[in-house]
Amino acid sequence: MKKLEYIAFFKPYNILSQFTEKHGHPSLKNYAFPAGVYPAGRLDSDTEGLLILTNDGQFQNRVSNPKFSKTKTYFVQVEKIIDNSAIRALEKGLILKDGPTLPCSAEIIAEPVLPLRNPPIRSRKTVPTSWVKLIIKEGRNRQVRRMLANVNFPALRLIRYAIENVTIEGLKPGEWQNLTQEEIKGFSDTARQ
Repeated sequence: MKKLEYIAFFKPYNILSQFTEKHGHPSLKNYAFPAGVYPAGRLDSDTEGLLILTNDGQFQNRVSNPKFSKTKTYFVQVEKIIDNSAIRALEKGLILKDGPTLPCSAEIIAEPVLPLRNPPIRSRKTVPTSWVKLIIKEGRNRQVRRMLANVNFPALRLIRYAIENVTIEGLKPGEWQNLTQEEIKGFSDTARQ
């Protein structure tokens, strides 16, 4: 019987969420994962942060299938100083090209303590930046970036900090660790209605 693997990985900027390199982008194959694991969901190459990998198909489905409504927490550095009206609009839900978003949790935060991005984000002396924390239960393609663009605060840096109770705390970009039994159990509930 195969050993079941459950891994939390801090995906660096510009790495694909797959094991095959494409268009010159490096992939997950360079990180010495156990054989047979694959990502539960994905992050765009320009998004950093938590990616869960597993060889357990049922667990993968519970993490990534939208019907299970798993919370995903993002820290986002945005262009300009985000205001309360943008936060309220994000919380209420927005109409995007592929339909309305669900209400979410949004708050203005101080800059979180995170490893520096390589390469660093572009900075312009005339345009300040600010940080927002978003907690969503969906996972549409580039959803967080599109939501912030919709309220006129484009994302400059996007980090997925957590999925449910699993975080990147203690990991540096490119590092991974096994999930604890408690973290694994956090995904074992049935679909929320």
